[in-house]
Amino acid sequence: MNEALAAVDLGASGGRVVVGRVGPDELRIRTAHRFPNRPVRTRDGLHWNVLELYREMCAGIAQAVREESGLAGVAVDSWAVDYALLRGGRVLGMPHHYRDDRNAAAVPDVHEVVGPDELYELNGLQHLPFNTTFQLAAERRTGMLELADRLLLLPDLFAYWLTGEQVAERTNASTTGLLDVRTGEWSAELLDRLGLKPELLPPLISPGERIGAVTDDVAAELGASLPVTAVGSHDTASAVVAVPAADEEFAYISCGTWSLVGVETDRPVLSERGRAANFTNERGIDGRIRYLHNVMGLWLLTESVAHWSRTDPSVSLEPLLAEAAEVPTERVPVFDADDPRFLPPGDMPARIAEWLTEHDQPVPGTRGEFVRCVLESIAEAYAASVDQLERLTGRSISTVHVVGGGCQNTLLCRLTAERTGRTVISGPVEATASGNILVQARTAGLFTGSLEAMRDLVRRTSELRRYNP
Repeated sequence: MNEALAAVDLGASGGRVVVGRVGPDELRIRTAHRFPNRPVRTRDGLHWNVLELYREMCAGIAQAVREESGLAGVAVDSWAVDYALLRGGRVLGMPHHYRDDRNAAAVPDVHEVVGPDELYELNGLQHLPFNTTFQLAAERRTGMLELADRLLLLPDLFAYWLTGEQVAERTNASTTGLLDVRTGEWSAELLDRLGLKPELLPPLISPGERIGAVTDDVAAELGASLPVTAVGSHDTASAVVAVPAADEEFAYISCGTWSLVGVETDRPVLSERGRAANFTNERGIDGRIRYLHNVMGLWLLTESVAHWSRTDPSVSLEPLLAEAAEVPTERVPVFDADDPRFLPPGDMPARIAEWLTEHDQPVPGTRGEFVRCVLESIAEAYAASVDQLERLTGRSISTVHVVGGGCQNTLLCRLTAERTGRTVISGPVEATASGNILVQARTAGLFTGSLEAMRDLVRRTSELRRYNP
């Protein structure tokens, strides 16, 4: 049997098909195909172009099949909360983007029925206006919800198109707000109170279970008949698998468009202090709980650079980071990176300047100073989250692991070590794909061992960098 595995890793700005091989002392991955993810704005809002994403992922899988003379399997992960509504197996319109402005207006509809404190007691999630629960309230306003007979989260939609099987993988299902935080099953109480049909939601499946084989027509397109496995289909769940921790005194930062700052626990943390601090309980691999806080993350930086480049095509990130590194810390104002005004796309520098002016802080005079301000603010949000994690869980955190694409930002890693006062270890860059491949490999019998054994393999096979406070 061919021992190569393919991971489809979909991010908010782009997707990849990654090929990996796993052995007792081996974890090798490479990118076989990379493609952009370009949302589309129409008269009814901001949407994901799921047809283009599916076309590209199939092209990437087919390319991997040709290059490897076959594959042992494939799995899909993506960002959380977004979904497609279906009727009779057909998608009802293009799925909305979580940054669409329809969501905030629907929050009161949910809170009229289930208040914020009670909602937290039932689902354990921090309040984010784009959680699936609120998006479905927005759907009800349009009448679309009444037409649908099935909801599929986006990784599950792509798995359905590959296999014909409709399931909901638990790590991603836990971000919807409809999963019972204690049992890990769909909450019958929430569905009833929110007026959602139980049959709208598909059967739940856990990471490491087989979803099914690709259908014959898909196999003909891909050039191979492949098993499709459920992994941590929420990309953060897969990334946390590949955190190269050597002990329990660690926090992780899955650093990309969003930054997920958290620890791993055996059971949910449902204190009122945690709710007030906006910490969330999401499902992880092997029954673990990812107790974490969402920080706005590198979206603040990338959206700022995108705004500048619209009027000045010469703007690029690397020179700005070099300039930012030379700015003295004492001259840099810091803003609240979690302020909801920063959530939508648009003129990010203007909104940051607005926040600073409102709080009697100086507005940076150059783009390099602006970038330093953004990175210092993100690092300060990390530090506040790590300190809160210690208080809320009662555990000691001595090391912060930064994984994902953001770990390549050496200035951000250095600032994180300085502001947290803790050792920062950066890497691996390909944490999400690595976690996806590792869970597949264990299911296929190519690797045996616990989650800690997976992390040990990542630690022994990855290039890691250490930053001292």
